[in-house]
This record gives sequence, C-alpha cells and structure tokens, in this order.
Amino acid sequence: MLGQILKTFGNCLKIPELRSRIIFTVLVLLVARIVALTPIPGLDGHALNAHIESRSSEGGGVVNLYSMFTGGALEKCSVGSLGIMPYISATIIIQLLSAVLPGLAKLSREEGGRAKIIAYGRYLTVLLCLGQGLVMAIGWENPKATFDFDGKLVLIDNRFIYLAQTVVILTTGTLMLMWLGEQISERGVGNGVSLVITIGILARLPLAASEIYSGFVSHEGLAARYHWPHAVLMVLLLVVVVAGVIMVTQAQRKIPVQYAQRAVGKKVYAGGNSFMPLRVNYAGVMPVIFASAILMFPALLFDKLGQAKGLQFFLDLARLMKSDSWFYLAAESLMIVFFSYFWVATQFNELQIADDLKKHGGYIPGVRPGAATSDFLHRSMSRLTLAGAIFLAVLAGIPWLMNRFMHINFNVATFFGGTSLLITVGVLLDTMRQMESYLLLRQYDGFLKKGRVRGRS
Repeated sequence: MLGQILKTFGNCLKIPELRSRIIFTVLVLLVARIVALTPIPGLDGHALNAHIESRSSEGGGVVNLYSMFTGGALEKCSVGSLGIMPYISATIIIQLLSAVLPGLAKLSREEGGRAKIIAYGRYLTVLLCLGQGLVMAIGWENPKATFDFDGKLVLIDNRFIYLAQTVVILTTGTLMLMWLGEQISERGVGNGVSLVITIGILARLPLAASEIYSGFVSHEGLAARYHWPHAVLMVLLLVVVVAGVIMVTQAQRKIPVQYAQRAVGKKVYAGGNSFMPLRVNYAGVMPVIFASAILMFPALLFDKLGQAKGLQFFLDLARLMKSDSWFYLAAESLMIVFFSYFWVATQFNELQIADDLKKHGGYIPGVRPGAATSDFLHRSMSRLTLAGAIFLAVLAGIPWLMNRFMHINFNVATFFGGTSLLITVGVLLDTMRQMESYLLLRQYDGFLKKGRVRGRS
C-alpha cells in the first residue's frame, strides 16, 4: 500500500498542471508559516513562549486551544497571532444569518449574490479582527491575568501607540492569511483556509515528537513520566482513532431517488435512478469548536468574580468548570450533541430538498412526495446526526482522558483526538480527493485502488 501511495505521488508530479498547483500550494503555506513566526515589534514573545511550553502538560484551555489554531503564533506574540479564526467566525456567522434572515437567504440564491455574501464576510472579518486584536493586545499588556505570567511582555512605553500598532498588525496578519488561503483554493490544491489551519496544527508535531522522545527514550523521562506499555497503547490508539475518523468522515447514507419520465416541450426525458448522500458527520468539526469556545470563558469569569468579591462559591464553580474536571468533560459532550443538531437544523433544509425533488419529478421509493418526503429526511438526518454527535463527543474526550489518566503532555494528546485530529484528517482527505480527480482524468490510478468510497471517484 505504501508503494502504491509513493507511486501515486510520483504520478502527481508528472502532470504539469497538478505539479504547478502542488508547488504553488507548498510555497504559499511556507509564507503562511512565516507570517505565524514573525514577531510583533515591541513584544517579548520569547518569554511568553517559554512560559506556556512549561505549562503545556496541564491540559487544554483557552490559550492551548487558540494556540493550536494559530500554529503556535499566539505564545510567540507574532503577526499571525489571531490566525484565520476571525475569518472562519465571520463565515459561520454569515451562514447562520443566511439561514435565519430571509433577505440574505434570497441573496444567496440570486445570480451574483454569492459574491456579495463573500464580501460581507470579509467586512465582518475586519470588524472581528479589530475587536479581537484589541482584546489580545490588552491581554499581552496584562499577562498575569491572561497567561498567569509574572513578567512584562510590552516593551513600548506609550500605551496608545502600542495598542494601535498591535491591532493594525494583527488585523493585517489575519487578512493576509485569508488572502493566502483564497489563493490556494483558486490556484492550488485543496481548501486554502482549511490547509492554513492544518499546517498550523502540524507545526506542533516537532514539539510533540520532542515530548514523546523525552518521555520514552531518555531515562529521566521514562522513570518519571511514561512506561513502554503506554507507548504500545498510544500507537494502537492512534491507529484506531485515525481509522475511525476516516470512516465517520467518509460515511454517508445513500437515499435512493427515482425520477419519473417527463415531457418538456416536444422533448421527452426518460426517468432514471440516483441517490441522495446524507453524511453521518454533517456538521464536521464545528460542534467541537463551538463547545470548546463557549466552555473556555465560564471558568475564567467565575475565577475573576471569586477573587474580586472574595466569594468561595464562585471559586468552587471556577474549579468545577476547569478543563481537567469530569464536569467539564460531561458539559462538553452534551454541548457537542446540542450543536451538532443545531448546525444540521440551520444548514440542512429538508423542506427545500423535498420541494426540489417534487419540482423535478423525483421521489424516494415508498415515500410520498411533499410533506412525507420532508418528514422522512428529517427522521433520517436526526438518527445520523445522533451517531455523528456521539462520535464527536468521544473523539473530543480522548485528549482529556490521556492527559488526566496517562499524564500525557497536552501537546502530544491533542494529536490523538479532538479538534486537531478531526481537522487534519478531514482536510488531508479532501486534498487527496482533489489530487486523485486529476490523476483519474489522466488515466492514472488513485492513491488506493480499492480505497475510494463508492459514489466518489
């Protein structure tokens, strides 16, 4: 199998158009990493980076989660510290508003409306960057409250100049990453924005590899941290989790659809058979991101209230909501299930699908057109969403369990489950699928002769 994959990559380089797209994608991703590593003038990123790395074994949290999406740019106080997340947040907000506001929904169906919605997303990205950039600049200004760091990060005496300069640089960095991602989507291979996030996640691999080496190879780490049975268990767990993510990401239920014979003018179109694919994990990684983002702030808020007012009740709540507690794991799992259904409810319109089938003379065998078809799709999607949500909840809890019971460093545990693994596997599968389409068009074999999902060539 490995030989087949290497041979396929060699075939990719034989196709001039695909070769140029691959080289372009690699170069643009290299520029994205440079943006993530370029420090902002007037900030001491080295001290903050050393502090956060020393506390990485304590588990997840707002800093570790956001740092994962920025590829380590946050703790280095670099130009790309905001990452691509403001653009993704703006896109999600526009999508949700399009499902709620009739005006945006109508605009998305009009000719040229899609371009306007994309423009609205870019404008909203700028506003989010300005707001989040200001919050991040203030956070660097008060590192004790934000990062539990006793040192001083800001090296500029004039506060107004520091804030203005930092906000402008952070906004520019995000807009540049957004533009680079769009260039990859247009002229490269794969989804550009997703690849920018993925390359940031994979940038943490050297740190994870270093932690694994110190834990299993060096005598000090072996005695104090891990044991060899843990190493075997980690390898098996990685294989099982990656295989599970691939299966659930690719899994779909094919609803059969038949089209009746119809006449348009003087032409008679014959009926045919087709299918409607319903994905098991329709919401993708979004429920995990939403749940993690919301659960970040209660612990911080209760802790601040408890310290400010001197109330033990709020301090107990803050301790209960910390990322290393059982309550946090249970709350995160329930919120993942909730947001999975919420995302499907806002993005999957069974009424419109049933209406479109009826207009085009299509029907599901054994189900009457119209309201009955809509109810059937709603029931089918609800059952699939439950299965996908349970899988996401289990996947999100794996890094927590590894950090809690096996005392695995969070930088290592995050590659065995959670958001990072789901994003990485999904993006790599999508990129390989695009490359495979070029190969099949030129009569080459794909990456795996028998590995393609039926219905996807």
